[in-house]
Amino acid sequence: MKTDRMKEFLCGDGRTPKNVFAALKRKLFPALSAAAVFALAGCTTACRGTSAPAGFVHVADAVPDAILEIRYYSTYNFVGDRIDGYEAPTALLTVEAARDLKAESDDLKKQGYRLKIYDAYRPQRAVTHFMRWAKKPGDTRMKACFYPRLDKSVLFAQGYIAEKSGHSRGRTVDLTLFDMKTGKEVDMGGTFDWFGIESHPGWCGDPQTGKYTGKAPDGAPSAERRITEAQFRNRMLLRSVMMKHGFKPLAEEWWHFTLANEPCPDTYFDHPVK
Repeated sequence: MKTDRMKEFLCGDGRTPKNVFAALKRKLFPALSAAAVFALAGCTTACRGTSAPAGFVHVADAVPDAILEIRYYSTYNFVGDRIDGYEAPTALLTVEAARDLKAESDDLKKQGYRLKIYDAYRPQRAVTHFMRWAKKPGDTRMKACFYPRLDKSVLFAQGYIAEKSGHSRGRTVDLTLFDMKTGKEVDMGGTFDWFGIESHPGWCGDPQTGKYTGKAPDGAPSAERRITEAQFRNRMLLRSVMMKHGFKPLAEEWWHFTLANEPCPDTYFDHPVK
């Protein structure tokens, strides 16, 4: 089959209902891998006229069971505005990161969960937007929601805001778990993008052993800010499955994971999210 005919077959011709193409593909190519589909044409993203850049795929196509809540497309984030470079409420990842995320999604679905994605690939222009905001001390509109115990002036010095982000390489994802039985997000004892030590995976437990201690690290305030054992175990469930399928965690954020052994670790992209 010629290349243009193959692309039309995989993606559709704009005339035949998509369910017909899906049935034909299952019948004729039952063993076609996700990686092969990505390589052959970019498939559904190309069909709808919003193809991902070379080497990237839309998470919604690669991991169809995932739920997307792209915070930086909305104004509900620590800045309080839509962030530069987010032109659509979608998520992009490199092909290899998306492939491993699909394996994790399949694993968790068997356990009754779905992934909920807050952010994935992040353009460099978005990181620059964060830096610009950090230099405006009077803009604290979202302080009560995301950094109530910190003065905005320390966010850069303490590493919450930086000039570069691993997200801009396309192999990092911010996410949580969604419980299909309850129809709600799993309780992690804290929200995405909360600036504080309570977001550390080691808060009230040992992430290396998975053991809950109920204690804060030495010198940290603890009483009213402790998380429960159930909340800690929920964090560890997400962490363990992500690591099992090739992602490494971040010491400061329970929701943040980067593809281990990523190629081109010093390459940062700036194409928009759309």
